Amino acid sequence: MATPLVVETPVIRRQTQAGDIVARWVVTVFAASILFVTALLVYQLWTGSAPSRLKSGFGFLTSTQWNPVTEEFGALPFIYGTVLTSVLALLISVPLGLGAAIYLAELAPARLSDALTFLVELLAAIPSVIYGVLAIFAVVPLMRSHVEPFLKSSLGFLPLFKGPSLGVGFLTAGVVLSIMTVPYIVSVSRESLLAVPREQREAALALGATRWEMVWQVVVPYAKLGIFGSIFLSLARALGETMAVTMVIGNDPKIRASLLAPGYSIAAVIANEFSEATGATYQAALVELGLILFVLTIIINAVARLMIAATTRKGSKRS
Repeated sequence: MATPLVVETPVIRRQTQAGDIVARWVVTVFAASILFVTALLVYQLWTGSAPSRLKSGFGFLTSTQWNPVTEEFGALPFIYGTVLTSVLALLISVPLGLGAAIYLAELAPARLSDALTFLVELLAAIPSVIYGVLAIFAVVPLMRSHVEPFLKSSLGFLPLFKGPSLGVGFLTAGVVLSIMTVPYIVSVSRESLLAVPREQREAALALGATRWEMVWQVVVPYAKLGIFGSIFLSLARALGETMAVTMVIGNDPKIRASLLAPGYSIAAVIANEFSEATGATYQAALVELGLILFVLTIIINAVARLMIAATTRKGSKRS
């Protein structure tokens, strides 16, 4: 039995066009709302930090003084603490996360890989304050009693490992941040490795490569864009982390060369002092710190985009 033809009448055509127009405007408004929220955020940070910018200017970025009583505010100790702890976190989490991702994607049985990946994703969903509590009761005593004394006895001749073993400080904050960022690296890197075509693996093995040579020389380079994305995603998490860092960094606005010394981060000082900031300049200085953190995040994301673009151009030239 033949299917009857549906004739599109002018009425149906007008209704379809009207529905398309409405749908287009709705999704356009949704997309524009993202730009609106971003512009509103920048506007609020810029106007809210005006008293601090007018008083200190660019000296706010280079000053090391933070004294609310005399209204002397400088952001350099907090920038230093934020960058240092984030770099320490990546130095620890990138090798661990990439190694775990390679195992889960290339070596582990499928059932074990799926089960462990599920656990890793659960770790990424744990609130940061839980990590902070874990750090206070587990990581800080371990660092104070074992790790920091060992580093001082073996590497104490270096400025990086001098000073008392307090258990709180830059190194402890970096360790906690690495624990928090490893799940992002593992999850995203594993998906990137699994996305590599099977033909790439088979071609490498057919040419006589060992399994490890196939993974390290073929699979990992093929998936490096996704791996870079996981690293910068982790860096973004580390830069903006507040509660866990606040609980273990020591909250001392000083610049010290030793990784064992206490310090401060931008997110931590905003969380600790914003509720008690009474003066207009004091509040503006904290808002300006938020503006610096926002700009720092934008710069890092821009560098990541440039790295990915350069890698893409390099890959296209090879092909």
